Amino acid sequence: MSHVVKKRKLDKTRQERLYFDSYTDVTIHEEMIADHVRTNTYRMAILRNSESIRGKVVLDVGAGTGVLSMFCVQAGAKKVYAVEACSIAEQAVKIVKQNNMEDRIEVIRGTVETVDLPEMVEVIVSEWMGYALLHESMLNSVLYARDKWLKPGGVILPSKAELYIAPISDPVVEDRLHFWYTVKDQYGVDMSCMSDFAGRCIMNSDITVNSVTVEDVLSHPARFAELDLHSVTTEQLRSVKGEFRCESFGSAAVNAFCVYFTVTFPCPDKPQPLVLSTSPFKPETHWKQAVLYLDAPVDVVQDTAVTGEISMFPSEESARHICIHVDYTIGEHKRQSKTFSIPDWSSEAQS
Repeated sequence: MSHVVKKRKLDKTRQERLYFDSYTDVTIHEEMIADHVRTNTYRMAILRNSESIRGKVVLDVGAGTGVLSMFCVQAGAKKVYAVEACSIAEQAVKIVKQNNMEDRIEVIRGTVETVDLPEMVEVIVSEWMGYALLHESMLNSVLYARDKWLKPGGVILPSKAELYIAPISDPVVEDRLHFWYTVKDQYGVDMSCMSDFAGRCIMNSDITVNSVTVEDVLSHPARFAELDLHSVTTEQLRSVKGEFRCESFGSAAVNAFCVYFTVTFPCPDKPQPLVLSTSPFKPETHWKQAVLYLDAPVDVVQDTAVTGEISMFPSEESARHICIHVDYTIGEHKRQSKTFSIPDWSSEAQS
């Protein structure tokens, strides 16, 4: 029994190392900073909250290259603790120095769960969102920081997250399935029987991260969950779920669901808060959308109801990986269920 417990602990340690190691390369930081929607929305949100930040102490959770910490200094922060667990922290130190902010920003190498800050903070800023919002489960670290280091009445940026779902028709899937019917015309060999096999391979149980075009969205999206970062608990993150109802715009074949998120930043001086959206109806971000393929396409016409319940929860193999379970009914068809997951590190972890 003790051997099993020890192995599980080793596996968790390995998963954590793989997660943090994935942020040591320049590519992921280039992708994030080059994402103008992401980076500029954070910059605008921080500057618009300058009244709450000026002269205050800020904690940047998972600071990466330290760009958000520097935005906070630009907004007038007295002190910023930039906490970063992976070796990119060394580059953050150089960037902070290059921008002459070392008197205001202290880069601390370590996880927020293990570091010891010299004081409580009045503001927490973090870019914690993963694919489908909760992949990588970095939100847990933000909530830990909130409970341990944030003064009562403190500010959290962003302060709210919302999740949406919509039925879609992915034409690429249809093209790939139809391809096997075209082989005979090209080469004189009938391979149409491959279509079923191709369907099982393509329309599998993986959460596929892809850009969904507006034309392929078959209804208005339905919001199924809202997380208030001031009150949500890590226990509640173990199962984020909600019901949805969509009505199709017109005749089409539903072959997938699309899941995306928004996060909201309070803007005290403005009539509207600032929203960072990963909707297919908005400019593309590096998060794109999470696509969940059905086992088989289902035809819909105008106003066909697409209803169900969706649940998001951590994978048993790796707590940082998200699983999504969908129970759904399309029109008069019987209720279907399918569980999806992002392909795991575990196979690499065994090698």
